[in-house]
Amino acid sequence: MGRGPPGARGRLTAGRQSGQNEAGLPDGVFNVVNGAKVRGYIEKGVAEGADLVVDGRDFTIDRQGYEGGFHIGGSLFDRVTPEMAIWKEEIFGPALSLARVPDYDAAVDLVSRHDYGNGVAVFTRDGDTARAFSRDIDVGMVGVNVPIPVPMAFHSFGDHHMHGPEGVRFHSRLKTVTTRWPTGLRADPDFVMPTMG
Repeated sequence: MGRGPPGARGRLTAGRQSGQNEAGLPDGVFNVVNGAKVRGYIEKGVAEGADLVVDGRDFTIDRQGYEGGFHIGGSLFDRVTPEMAIWKEEIFGPALSLARVPDYDAAVDLVSRHDYGNGVAVFTRDGDTARAFSRDIDVGMVGVNVPIPVPMAFHSFGDHHMHGPEGVRFHSRLKTVTTRWPTGLRADPDFVMPTMG
């Protein structure tokens, strides 16, 4: 649904050209093993038939201090299907996957059936669509006109969150909805998390 990848493509390529990533997308990975894993997912996506719109595998930063880093540019797949590894598994790297659906109900079903189901975002100017999507979707974090919201964790990850009230919250079916309604009818979607600064 929607206009597809042109806006995302522009943001990815802007980050690649600057080397400073003003687009707000990550380009570094933790180590050579993580880099190989991300590149492997990109290769799987191509082999399984997704359209690789932007390929970040050969990304380099030609600036002093960045030599020898583990850099991968943002990659963008289009026409991803639920059978593909890049849809089913978490990549943990700078790769976005776009899946196309024919209508609203198919979009809700596609996202709600995903095994992880931890976060989703919708970009719309239609308040009714935003309200219905927030209600109908079966995930824990919903963003309306913001990227997937990041939860504020007031505990370390490990087993600490299993005790007391945090344990109840962790194992409950809570849903957090974060919304943003920019002014101006012709404003393009903003794919970076708004900050207070």
